[in-house]
Amino acid sequence: MRVLLRTWLRPAAVTAAQGLLTALLSLTTHVALVVLSLAALLLIPAFGVGFALFPVVTAAVRGCAGLHRRLARWSGVEMATPYLPAPAGAQFGTWRRFRWVVGDPATWRDLAWLLPGAVTGAVCLAAFVLPLYGLEGLIGVPLVLHVVGVWYGYGPFWPLDNLVEAVLCVPLGALLLAVGVAAGRWLVWLHVTFAGFFLPPTRGAELALRVRQLTVTRAEAVDAQAAELRRIERDLHDGAQARLVALSMSIGLAEQLVGDDPEAVRRLLAEARETSGQALAELRGLVRGIRPPVLAERGLPGAVRALALAVPLPVDVTVDLPGRPPAPVESAVYFAVAEALANVGKHSGATRAWVALRHDAGRLGVVVGDDGRGGATAAAGGGLAGTGRRLAAFDGTMTVSSPTGGPTVISMELPCALSSPRISPSSGTG
Repeated sequence: MRVLLRTWLRPAAVTAAQGLLTALLSLTTHVALVVLSLAALLLIPAFGVGFALFPVVTAAVRGCAGLHRRLARWSGVEMATPYLPAPAGAQFGTWRRFRWVVGDPATWRDLAWLLPGAVTGAVCLAAFVLPLYGLEGLIGVPLVLHVVGVWYGYGPFWPLDNLVEAVLCVPLGALLLAVGVAAGRWLVWLHVTFAGFFLPPTRGAELALRVRQLTVTRAEAVDAQAAELRRIERDLHDGAQARLVALSMSIGLAEQLVGDDPEAVRRLLAEARETSGQALAELRGLVRGIRPPVLAERGLPGAVRALALAVPLPVDVTVDLPGRPPAPVESAVYFAVAEALANVGKHSGATRAWVALRHDAGRLGVVVGDDGRGGATAAAGGGLAGTGRRLAAFDGTMTVSSPTGGPTVISMELPCALSSPRISPSSGTG
């Protein structure tokens, strides 16, 4: 039964729902958006009304196309957003906004797709109607006849005159259900494939977006590196360097008093020993902030478990890594998990938390969650925002789901290859 549900019933239900939603979206919005877009374009010479109206209509068209892209994911087809980023000051009603919208090739591809997309989308309604009609003959007709006693029509039998015709509705319904499921998958595939010619970014646009993304992440990585260097410089100047200067002064004073006051020299040397120990501890802490020894010695799984042990609540750690990520990726993930777990301990009010690491299809996925009060955000200037910038330098992504009342789930993903495969995955509790 479970195999039947997983391999047939669930995909059939998803296809039927996708066909219904696609058809409703196409039938209710496409034609209206085409009319509004043409009206806005025609009104451009009329006192500039179209300059303000066309970007508004385009925003609605892009919202509709975005919903179709999300529905395409139900079929396993990913369509990236093709639009060029808005320039600064491109507010609605401004010339800059109008020029940005008109100059984006994706705007015109969306408009060209609306009418033919409405046709293919409307046809997807059969992906819902045919299986539903088949279920009516397979289950509904016998049930209604048995419970209500109403002899109504179905298929070629209208009305149902006798019990034989009612019985014949069952295999007819089963046939229509099977045909509807098979045809529905094909119709939805046809619509998604057709939309794939218009809605995803073109090769040139995809490369342009990629260049812009790399430019932004490179600038963020340079800023983060500069900030890290300033932090190291500040920590050295205010910490270890100051203590080493004090150590040098104590030793110099001891040299001057060595023949006159042995007791004072003894105290100065004791202070010097204590100061050197504090300087060494601060240098070790600084080194841990750059490349934690536990990460080099035990790898990412062991380092994450060490982080979990430092959190004042139970943390479940699950690791499925058949190898070891590159050292820069390990460091980025380590500090990202450290920031997330620090927030759990300080702000969440949680009773338990969990960390999961998994590598699949060339991507390293990390999930940090807790059952606390929620409300976490990646607002600018916060620790999570810095984590997002750190991951973006490796083409990584981070999403934060933290509704009020919890739970909080932070999902991170980075593309990377693994080396030094291990024998089997492991899990544990911190």
